[in-house]
Amino acid sequence: MGSNKNLPDLITDLPSPCFLVDLNRAKLNTSRMLETCKKLGVQLRPHMKTHKTIELAVLQTGGKKQHITVSTIQEAEFYAENGFDDILYAYPITADKITRCVNIANSHNFHVLFDSHDAIEALSNAALDSGKKWSVLLSVDTGDNREGALWNSEDAVELVKKVVSIDTIRFQGLYTHDGHAYECKDEEELRKSGDETVEKIQHLKNRLQKEGIDCITVGLGSTPSCAKPSEKFSAMTELHPGNYIFFDYEQYMGGVCGIDEIACRVMTRVISHCPSDSHLLVDCGFTAISHDGMTKQDTLPFGFCIFQDNPNLRMVNVNQEVGIVKAADGKLDFGKYPIGTILYIYPFHSCAAAAMHPVYYVHEGDKVVGMYKPTRGW
Repeated sequence: MGSNKNLPDLITDLPSPCFLVDLNRAKLNTSRMLETCKKLGVQLRPHMKTHKTIELAVLQTGGKKQHITVSTIQEAEFYAENGFDDILYAYPITADKITRCVNIANSHNFHVLFDSHDAIEALSNAALDSGKKWSVLLSVDTGDNREGALWNSEDAVELVKKVVSIDTIRFQGLYTHDGHAYECKDEEELRKSGDETVEKIQHLKNRLQKEGIDCITVGLGSTPSCAKPSEKFSAMTELHPGNYIFFDYEQYMGGVCGIDEIACRVMTRVISHCPSDSHLLVDCGFTAISHDGMTKQDTLPFGFCIFQDNPNLRMVNVNQEVGIVKAADGKLDFGKYPIGTILYIYPFHSCAAAAMHPVYYVHEGDKVVGMYKPTRGW
């Protein structure tokens, strides 16, 4: 939870490296997504995985603390213990995680994903309190090729038919993460990809209806598709994006957001000059920003990450606690970046960068207004 004790007044007084959250931008991002879902007539079930804090979850749910998605049992327990309900554990369930899920399911409105016969067996062998049933959704692969039963496969139908035959399990519907939307290059591609995903999930829903099986919930989500949805998304019952609360360099490059919508930064300071190689060091290594984006840096216009207001700077490599920074063009002007200079970085992937930090410093303008502590672990 947040705390204002012993906080400095200004972000420039904070220790570095640190993770900054622009509260006003985060509020705009969350209110925009709530309004998008309202216009479509669908339920927003925001994903908590990007930030994993109570305060930002309250923003995402419009203060209702209902209808959330999590990616770990630790998150599910954390939010359940802090007054949230109607929690979807969006991760293929396995036997080793069942015991902890039982505890949540017995006390909360809790849903789990399945995509295998092993998962069904594990659920059927784990009894809930009298009168309670497992609420389950089939994880569906609509093109991401990560997990889930393939949308047009016989296996998808057979898995659902097996579930509905078990008295202790209640089939809720279908869930798909359309992560392949991240491959889109612009808004036109995003809308086309999103519409195709809707059609695929609807195809499976219709096949199940022909078998006499209803889908109460039909959900899809990724930030790229949900940030730029077409009217076809109104055929869904819920959307579950997560990254949109912060956005990042990757979303900016995909045409999902503007640079002025990115609500997080990593603050760092120059700690050393190396004239012989014309580079400087900053106190931001992979433990502060992660490695995400490094393999793509040669194809990105600003390299691995974006230095705010310093377009000629490039982070060319990161060690554990330091980053190596050079000039994109010409030699580095060390006089412009004396030791102690503060720099602000927009990370390639905000979820990964946020995961590196035990605390987020929240600010409005240059003023520090809070400190949010995310849950960690699995």
